Amino acid sequence: MGKNNKMEIVFLFMLVLITVFTILSLFIIFIEGIPYIKEAFLSEEIQFSIKMSVGTATVSTGIVMFFAVPSGYILERREFFGKKLLGTILEIPLSLPYLVIGICLLTLFASDFGKTLRSMGFPVIFHRNGIVVAQTFVNLPFAISMIRSTVREIDPRLEFVAKNLGASNWYAFYSIVLGITRRSLLSIGLICWSRALGEFGATLMLVGVTRMKTETLPGSIYLNISTGNNEIAMASAILLIIIALLVQLTSKYLTKNDTAMRRRG
Repeated sequence: MGKNNKMEIVFLFMLVLITVFTILSLFIIFIEGIPYIKEAFLSEEIQFSIKMSVGTATVSTGIVMFFAVPSGYILERREFFGKKLLGTILEIPLSLPYLVIGICLLTLFASDFGKTLRSMGFPVIFHRNGIVVAQTFVNLPFAISMIRSTVREIDPRLEFVAKNLGASNWYAFYSIVLGITRRSLLSIGLICWSRALGEFGATLMLVGVTRMKTETLPGSIYLNISTGNNEIAMASAILLIIIALLVQLTSKYLTKNDTAMRRRG
């Protein structure tokens, strides 16, 4: 057996080991939580936390994609003064623990800036608005990075040709960039939505976890674990696992066709 084959066998063994560990970790949650799913989802508290999570995740994902698409495009396609510095600053949150992000947001919105927003009717600290803010701040750098990678795969000559044929910058962007990457952008949006559903660290620091007020699904899991109600916590965790699985499968399906289109282009 050649050296390369031995190396591949070792690598394959490591991959299988990680996969088995992942399956076991997820499987134990299902085994322990399934008997309590009905009880959990009939609970008024769990229903509230699901609605809170879905609502805030949907709003924050819309905000993230609205800003991330043009930001990712301009960072990838154009050269301008301070581009590298700007890109580096935007990537800092990717390396920060979410608790630290939460502290940063808490400090910001506890300042005069936050007090001004509150006086204008937009409270953030210990309010559901803060959940949207935390989810948005956590997901924006991720979305921008993903969109930059997506735009990078589009041949810039396609936009150049479209503009030479009389298309405006806006129409070239709409027809070429958004047209070719629409499935990938939808995939990125779904992943951001799933990440927002599971966001907890930054949210905990900024709004806390108050039952039936700022209680998201991860917050509900945390509260139930803290009070020894592990069964309900695991039943709730099953929902997040199922959502994550569905998002991953949908994402792979959506990006498969987009990748083929970009390569043909």
